[in-house]
Amino acid sequence: MKEVTKEYSNGEVTIVWKNALCTHSANCVKGLPEVFKPRESPWINPEEASTEKLIEQVKKCPSGALSFYLNADKKLS
Repeated sequence: MKEVTKEYSNGEVTIVWKNALCTHSANCVKGLPEVFKPRESPWINPEEASTEKLIEQVKKCPSGALSFYLNADKKLS
């Protein structure tokens, strides 16, 4: 499998997805189905939830395939 890393942003936070780490636990889909829609493209729509809810859900990813960074922090570095 080719390793792919994609980023999806709502302007405040960026969700980073690494396909090679994904174990398809579906925690993301079950927790925020309005954001994580695996049958659509793009499959992550971060505009559909608050930054706080996005961060809370990404932290529940058991495989580490989902991570995030705050856009303001990245601009500083």
